[in-house]
Amino acid sequence: MSKVSLRIVPILFGVFFSPVFGQDRFVIDEELQTYIQEKALDDTISESIGTVSNGSLKHGKLVPYKGRNFMYFDRTSYLEGRAFLNDLALKSMLSTYDSLLAALPQRYFNVMECSHEHGGEMFPHRTHQNGLSIDFMMPLVKDGSPYYGLDTIGLEHYALQFDDNGRYTKDTTITIDFDLVARQILLLDHFAKQNGLAVFKVIIKIELKDELFATQYGQRLKESRIYVVRGLSPLINSLHDDHFHIDLGFKFTKTPPAQNKQTFSPPND
Repeated sequence: MSKVSLRIVPILFGVFFSPVFGQDRFVIDEELQTYIQEKALDDTISESIGTVSNGSLKHGKLVPYKGRNFMYFDRTSYLEGRAFLNDLALKSMLSTYDSLLAALPQRYFNVMECSHEHGGEMFPHRTHQNGLSIDFMMPLVKDGSPYYGLDTIGLEHYALQFDDNGRYTKDTTITIDFDLVARQILLLDHFAKQNGLAVFKVIIKIELKDELFATQYGQRLKESRIYVVRGLSPLINSLHDDHFHIDLGFKFTKTPPAQNKQTFSPPND
């Protein structure tokens, strides 16, 4: 099945493309500042209930709109309450970005949709329901250097198309930095384990897995116990070329109740 067309992406996501593009996205204006301040009042420990595909979230924490080396990808999505995480998931993500800042101080990253403040269904995502799911934008390179030219298009980013080798279909000189993708996953798992979590599942377009595992960090990812999906429906598969999706879980659980402590067993597809 082909990628969902740009015309229906706003309908699928239940919001319109962000009206703020380019450098304006980097400005925390009064509306954003007020929203961030209002949502920062709850310092109660988060509680993830149920599963990523059938759950809810209590005391979810708002992802920072921007940090020293990362930013939330879409202003409208942010203000519509789609950037909340369990506090342990958020802590793990921020530690990952801190580590990447120390190692790659010139590299910039983008976090995409997470969960609603109280979890539950977040159309059109099938998961993202209990504050333990995060979408990460694929880091890109062009002519051997980091490339950010597609980072500021907001929600439209979900509709970008990359071929089975990770090349942007409209300009094949722009490619996914698979080694950096794998590095982010490994770091997130490392810091998640320090917080009693772990990367439970990675969703990426199946045809991109060979490219991912062929890199230095990709080989380490392949040899780890981190589960990378083995099969997806055609539609879901086609939608995971511009970003990779992470589900976190407590103590390596297979479709947990979120607080389940059972030993990890990789899911079967």
